[in-house]
Amino acid sequence: MKNKQMKDALEEQAAFIDGYLDKYLAKKDNPQSVIYEAMRYSVFAGGKRLRPILMMNACKICGGDVNEVIPFACAMEMIHTYSLIHDDLPAMDNDDLRRGMPTSHIKFGEATAVLAGDALLNKAFEVVSEYSGDDTRRVMKAINMLAVSSGAEGMIGGQIVDMESEGREITLDMLRYLHLNKTGAIIRSACAIGALIGGGSDEQIKAVDEFAKNLGIAFQIQDDILDVTGDESELGKPVGSDAEEKKNTYVGLLGLDKSKELAEEYSDKAKEALALFGDKAEFLIELTDYLTTRRS
Repeated sequence: MKNKQMKDALEEQAAFIDGYLDKYLAKKDNPQSVIYEAMRYSVFAGGKRLRPILMMNACKICGGDVNEVIPFACAMEMIHTYSLIHDDLPAMDNDDLRRGMPTSHIKFGEATAVLAGDALLNKAFEVVSEYSGDDTRRVMKAINMLAVSSGAEGMIGGQIVDMESEGREITLDMLRYLHLNKTGAIIRSACAIGALIGGGSDEQIKAVDEFAKNLGIAFQIQDDILDVTGDESELGKPVGSDAEEKKNTYVGLLGLDKSKELAEEYSDKAKEALALFGDKAEFLIELTDYLTTRRS
């Protein structure tokens, strides 16, 4: 599949998810309507819907019905978006732009941005707690995965390590730990939840998790590379901000060439993990190549 075909396929799947997100986050004509406006503003600000797409396709390769994971896919995107809103705040990264648009706190003010993030997190668990699947055990395990991966032992834990590491040198192992949590945890749970709700066997779920773990690292390395080599108009945010903010990155620690080699290495490991699925994994394999050579 060529880049144009992959881009079209991703846009089609993203539009499918957007239809459901639009329903879950319907506008409200009530005294607190601004919070719904702020939630929708960030959710529909041009995200790629990578995590929901990974979840749907992990479900599919395990023989599941993609429609069964929609509530979890939308909840995952809400959690991802809430984390971006908070990440952009002056108390953290203090970013004015996200995907080429003013960040939530620039558009609505800091207090509303904080509450919009909080509201999205709560909405995510409202959506999945209303889900009525055929296998209660799998549903409860999926909800637990969602919670753990976005909490102190996952995304939030990685964010704390990232903040505390600013301005000081850390080891490659610590950098890997940071990103396995901050970026990788919800990528892993997106894939594992997809496989789980899709009826995957223990072996299949383990393979999908291994794929996602390596993809998450490759994805983050490419992010670090783009912060040095990318085009601001394509990225929708300033280039070179990581170095300016004294953040630890793979490029800063290893250099550009070694980082490119490492991204390819993790990309290969991700694809190898899907071997047991045979031809069913074709889309995820091609998606891995697309993500780890992307320009934005």
